[in-house]
Amino acid sequence: MSASRRRGTTDELGPDEPERRRDGPGGQHVPDGPDGSDLLAALLDGMDAALCAFDAAGVVTHWNREAERILGWSAAEAVGRHGFAGWAVRSADAEEVERRLMAAMHAPGRQVHEFALVTKDGGRVLVRTQSAAVRGPDGTPAGLYCAFSEVHAQIDLERSIALSEALFEDASWGVVLIDADLRPAIVNAHAAHALGTGRTAPLGRPLGELLSQGVEELEGVLTHVLAEGAPPAPAEIWVGVRTPEGERRRCWRSGFVRLASPLAEEPVPLGVAWLFVDVTDSRHTEQEASLLRFRTNQLHRAARAAAECDDPLEAATVHLDFALAGFADHALVDRVRPPSGTGAGTPPDDGPAAPVRLVRAAATPTTGQGPSLPTGGPGLPVRYAAGHPALQCVERNGSVRATVGPAPADQAREWALARQWPADTVHALCAVLRSRGRTLGVVTFLRTAGRAPFERTDAAHAEDVAVRIATALDLAALLEPGRPGR
Repeated sequence: MSASRRRGTTDELGPDEPERRRDGPGGQHVPDGPDGSDLLAALLDGMDAALCAFDAAGVVTHWNREAERILGWSAAEAVGRHGFAGWAVRSADAEEVERRLMAAMHAPGRQVHEFALVTKDGGRVLVRTQSAAVRGPDGTPAGLYCAFSEVHAQIDLERSIALSEALFEDASWGVVLIDADLRPAIVNAHAAHALGTGRTAPLGRPLGELLSQGVEELEGVLTHVLAEGAPPAPAEIWVGVRTPEGERRRCWRSGFVRLASPLAEEPVPLGVAWLFVDVTDSRHTEQEASLLRFRTNQLHRAARAAAECDDPLEAATVHLDFALAGFADHALVDRVRPPSGTGAGTPPDDGPAAPVRLVRAAATPTTGQGPSLPTGGPGLPVRYAAGHPALQCVERNGSVRATVGPAPADQAREWALARQWPADTVHALCAVLRSRGRTLGVVTFLRTAGRAPFERTDAAHAEDVAVRIATALDLAALLEPGRPGR
């Protein structure tokens, strides 16, 4: 514990005062509280840093418990000694150490030095000291105090502070400090950019105001971390970020660390450090590669199954059924009805143009599940209005995409029925059927409201399927009864 010539204090830093008598009402004596000496001793012993003090002559007047822990010398052994010579420093270093320490009495502010001190058991420890003058009532130096700590402990502290500052200033990944109320308390520059805001705008706001999707999952993880600690591995969370340009869907690989106060006797959670990095592009690449592998496998399986079909039209429906898996909800195959006296399909590209009429050749069931079936109808043209996506597909010899967009359910139903599609259709993709330089028809893939609109990659896949269906339809036309070569 702190000690001095009397109860751990001296006149230089805390003059002893005579006991004062206080009388209450009626002359009753009221006991005094702790005097200045007791209070100063308690404060010194409660410090985390080692502290000693010297009077103007360089005699040790104070020595707290942390100083005893570091060097092993008790307060009773240290107080009253002149400087560190002969006990706390080597003789060769004593003069230099004393000179630098005592110089702090006449220098402004604090002086920082590093010394190698000697422990009671003869070991050496490198300490970093901060020294400053203690002035008397007349302003003249009355002594000095010296706070010190082991250099490695100081370096660890500085590294921790430097790491914290670097994370919140220069880190190339997002760092957000979430308080116990699940609201951002500190946001670094990278995280602010990812959230589409400035560094101060998100502070104190609910996460629901910053993210439109993924809030429940994120708050669930944060609550778990506060209660149980960090998860064993990073988590990938898909979020929707609100920005002035609109909502952006991003995938953030996130790590979480629970923060607890080092000053409390029991761990008291201060919040959660949330570190994340954007992996959206890599996830999209992986998803696209996985989707491409699946579709390629489906095309391969469809080709092998179609090769076992006796009827080419049945082979066409096999290709259609394999293409539907994970791609669309409904599909239609419409063949071009040739003018009288001509072969199947439109004339070659260099032939004269003629009005296009499409006849339904095959379709998936509009209700329930089941394979695609040839319609086998009377061969009447489908009543497609002018400008229908299927007619546009034939005219352009290229794929056409159509979608109802953000429309009410009743308007979406009317939109689908007007185009002769099932009532639940909201997205469509038409791919032309071409073989031997002729347009044989159109295959139309339809999606309901539970799926996303068709994209360019979907059009490329539909064109691959259309090539195989067109080949089967062309063979079916060649094998029709009455054709030459039958």
